[in-house]
Amino acid sequence: MTSFDSLWTSILDVGQHHSTGGYRRFAWGDADLTLREWFAGEAAARGMDVEEDRNGNLWAWWLPSGWVGEPTGAFVTGSHLDSVPDGGAFDGPLGVVSAFAAVDILRDRGVEPTIPVAVTAFSDEEGARFGVACVGSQLTTGALAPERALALRDGDGITLAEAMTKAGRTPTHIGADPALADRVGVYVELHVEQGRALDLVDRPLAVASSIWPHGRWEFTFDGEANHAGATRLVDRRDPMLAFASSVHSARAAACAHESVATFGKVHVLPNGANAIPSRIKAWLDARAADEATLSTLIAAIEAEARAHCSNDRIELEVLAESITPIVEFPAEPRERLRRALRHLGDIPVLPTAAGHDAGILSAKVPTAMLFVRNPTGVSHSPDEFAEREDCIIGVRALADVMADWVSAEPAVRNVDG
Repeated sequence: MTSFDSLWTSILDVGQHHSTGGYRRFAWGDADLTLREWFAGEAAARGMDVEEDRNGNLWAWWLPSGWVGEPTGAFVTGSHLDSVPDGGAFDGPLGVVSAFAAVDILRDRGVEPTIPVAVTAFSDEEGARFGVACVGSQLTTGALAPERALALRDGDGITLAEAMTKAGRTPTHIGADPALADRVGVYVELHVEQGRALDLVDRPLAVASSIWPHGRWEFTFDGEANHAGATRLVDRRDPMLAFASSVHSARAAACAHESVATFGKVHVLPNGANAIPSRIKAWLDARAADEATLSTLIAAIEAEARAHCSNDRIELEVLAESITPIVEFPAEPRERLRRALRHLGDIPVLPTAAGHDAGILSAKVPTAMLFVRNPTGVSHSPDEFAEREDCIIGVRALADVMADWVSAEPAVRNVDG
């Protein structure tokens, strides 16, 4: 499997931080632009036509011999190339590398596609720079309004519009792709598992059943800056106390609702060691098995936070930054994957609490996902890992699925899309 190995090693040093070992591949930054060039180069090396759409998503097309006109009913596979801060090597890039490697396998087998094939890399899936996940796929499906996207700002105050312009793009063109449902017959995303379910059942591969509903909420705790030494405790309006208590309450609420809730990003003003903070901005990530439970969980966390704020004379504002409903992957593509892989035995079918571009696209086109075992379950960390042997199984499985689709009739379209 030299194709996978060479593809994988060719990007391992891009955006890797020398001290942490993690990756910092943020949308429209230097590492992201380098990976875009890598994508275009690998596509060109395979004679695939490369397209960057209006939203910055990359498409590499393998068209049937004699195909004329725009691609329609395509088998599309891939993932994303960006990362969270100090993320792992596998989340996203494994799906893109595996997609190119699967194309190589089919060509080695002498397979001639009867429908278009595309390898894709969706832009800014993690939302690490501008705070909203799956920007590329959300814009393409119309789930994210262009005006809101262009106004998003990173930690340095740079807007998405400014970042795209600096990268040589034309941000005024972003928006929904009206031809998406015609172009894509099915989207199959291979991804490293972000959990230990496969390791616990000792299987290298799974098919996704659903994605938990999830979202991000911005909590702003406003107090009063003051001297850390000269201000009496009883005179303080310290938002850090209310925030810290809210973190504990969120954990307790998540346990009570069999869900997950995480305050993982915090900005402190004025951020001085000898100053009582004036403001704490904190972002809550919450996920649950169903939408009703998620709504109840968020209400409970906010209510507890407001109670803590009242005790400490703190003002609180809560804004929903993004909310993604539950995704139930359609049965037909899911079962077709399992049939195409029946030679591997009984493939587990698992839900996931992690968001993906496949979940966003599912509102418009048929989608499915394959997971490759992660023996530690660690993700969004430099310790994220998958064994090479399992990655190879994933590539071959993706190739088998691709062959099943492109050698037969196109998948049934989503007529509601």
